[in-house]
Amino acid sequence: MLAVSPYAKILLAIEPVDFRKGMDALVRLCQHQFRQAPFEGHFFIFRNRRKTDIKVLHYDRQGFCLFHKRLSTGRFNHWPTGQMPLINLSEAELHVLLANGNPLAIEEQAPWR
Repeated sequence: MLAVSPYAKILLAIEPVDFRKGMDALVRLCQHQFRQAPFEGHFFIFRNRRKTDIKVLHYDRQGFCLFHKRLSTGRFNHWPTGQMPLINLSEAELHVLLANGNPLAIEEQAPWR
């Protein structure tokens, strides 16, 4: 379970990424191709071409964390599509996606405030 700060953005890359890329290459991808600041504590979610693996890149003020999830069977069939290279997800949508569900099909409750 990932703990996401309410101030952090969760940005999902629509297109697949070469999973031979490590932490530094993904940071450069965020900076140069997506024009985002990975040092601000946002979460960046990537998938491989076969849709069997997900990587989550996050900066926690001490250094970068790279989480990798590989499905033992099946594929991430509910990966969002769109024209933009990145889309924003909520924390609930991220957890549904990591559980191999459809993140865009959930109905979120309004904040209690």
